[in-house]
Amino acid sequence: MLTLAVQTDKALDIFTRVIRIRRFEERIATLFNQGQLPGVVHLYIGEEAIASGVCAALRDDDYIVSTHRGHGHVVAKGGDFNRMMAELFGKATGYCKGKGGSQHIADFEIGMLGACGIVGGGIPIAVGAGFSARYRETDQVAVSFFGDGASNEGSFHESLNLASVWKLPVIFVCENNGYGEFTPTSKVTSVTNIADRSAGYGMPGIVVDGTDPIAVYEVAVKAVARARRGEGPTLIEAKTHRRGGHSEGENAFLGGQKYRSAAEEAEARAQDPLLKIRAYIVENRLATAEKLDAIDREISQAVDAAVTFARNSPDPEPSAVFEDVWA
Repeated sequence: MLTLAVQTDKALDIFTRVIRIRRFEERIATLFNQGQLPGVVHLYIGEEAIASGVCAALRDDDYIVSTHRGHGHVVAKGGDFNRMMAELFGKATGYCKGKGGSQHIADFEIGMLGACGIVGGGIPIAVGAGFSARYRETDQVAVSFFGDGASNEGSFHESLNLASVWKLPVIFVCENNGYGEFTPTSKVTSVTNIADRSAGYGMPGIVVDGTDPIAVYEVAVKAVARARRGEGPTLIEAKTHRRGGHSEGENAFLGGQKYRSAAEEAEARAQDPLLKIRAYIVENRLATAEKLDAIDREISQAVDAAVTFARNSPDPEPSAVFEDVWA
């Protein structure tokens, strides 16, 4: 049982991660719909509890690997707003010098090994990071975030098998938002709970409310401790809601999310991770609403500053197209 002091600090830590993701993603939505960002963006709004809860259970030197919907993971692991925003604007000051864009942000210094636009492509990378930690005899852990659709890829099954055989310190986190792009998970997946697939690989499988940041944190703490003890991997399935479409701007070319019912969308709004963590803190008197509002304002100002930084940053030189490229 955590002491009240630790509960307070950790709850505020998780709240800060959630609100940082929310305000960053809201601004990205606005900028994209104004035509100010190149490429395509996949937003994490509605799923913030997962990255925030898991990353709050990690150390700075632990690893994470992300997906095409990766902004939230970078922010939750401590990513820099300025460098993220610059990358999304395609600027030379971005994390990947403007070449990676939304789907390929990485920051090795904070243990963020990269987002991956290939469905299921990041899962084996996390296994490699876990193997590295075991080989170097550290107690670091690696987390792979992936969607429900990726759980049907061969990379998922191969990775779980190898991690289990070698008892690697890897935590597999399935962010099940109920849809693979526009297709309901239930139509293409043979099990109701993806976590049940863990039984075939001899590891614990846990289903958690992926809209509850505290619940996710508590599950992650146990999985991380198990991994550090050398007892092997865990599969966590966080059931959540995708507030928007598969990608931003979807409504414009599909004429709305016609594949989702009004009831589903209403439930997603009602199960808002930000409202849940805020209510938890205020109701348990861990902090006042005024303090949370102050944190919110500070973060919103930081997002404003990041937009200014990105706009004032230089474009990559044409010759830079030949740099940082390997074949």
